[in-house]
Amino acid sequence: MTKAAELRQKDVPGLEAEIKSLQKAHFGLRMQKATQQLGNTNTLRTTRRDIARAKTILAEKQAAK
Repeated sequence: MTKAAELRQKDVPGLEAEIKSLQKAHFGLRMQKATQQLGNTNTLRTTRRDIARAKTILAEKQAAK
């Protein structure tokens, strides 16, 4: 789980890279769930919320420009 304070320290390209990696991880988890290989389905929820958290901070930084 990524903390909001850690994300706020990153610049815009760093946040975009973080979002891309989180989305890739979330896709992998969804594929594991579809093939019934995912043991802990709570990780889907946490990655989805991490993506939302990163997108929110990215939007705040872009609005501040």
